[in-house]
Amino acid sequence: MSKLTAKQEKFCYEYVIDLCGTQAAIRAGYSQKTAHSIASRMLRIVEVQKFIQSLQADLEKTAGITALRVLKEHEKIAFSDTGMIREGWMTLKDYEELPKEIKDCIQEVATRVTKYGNEVKIKFYDKQRSLDSISRILGFDAATKIEQKIDFDNLTDGQIDLLITKMTE
Repeated sequence: MSKLTAKQEKFCYEYVIDLCGTQAAIRAGYSQKTAHSIASRMLRIVEVQKFIQSLQADLEKTAGITALRVLKEHEKIAFSDTGMIREGWMTLKDYEELPKEIKDCIQEVATRVTKYGNEVKIKFYDKQRSLDSISRILGFDAATKIEQKIDFDNLTDGQIDLLITKMTE
């Protein structure tokens, strides 16, 4: 395996910051005019790809971010119960009393004073988006491959023709 040049290595370090090839090339010292095409070429070099993958793996490890951790965060949001924030139909629980799992699902809390008192609006993260992410991570949305074995020895020519017709529809 050939070694990367210092500039290629710098490109890799810069690339993992924001995954923007053009900006990584500029920060690595390439011309702004040619940065886009250089980034495109760089990202096709196998050694560069491998080095970027190793840097990303190290980042995941250092930050403690794993697929399982991401999955658990999506699980909290996807299966959160908005009823956990209420005392009754019209009364909200005190924010400090809410379990951490519920607080993690709250995207925004907005308050405003009206002539009837304080109005509190609580917005949760998108449950459907988290369900979609869970499905993608676990492969639930992957195409299903169906294999079927057919013994053609016991079929007539007409039955074989019918099967071929149905398979090509």
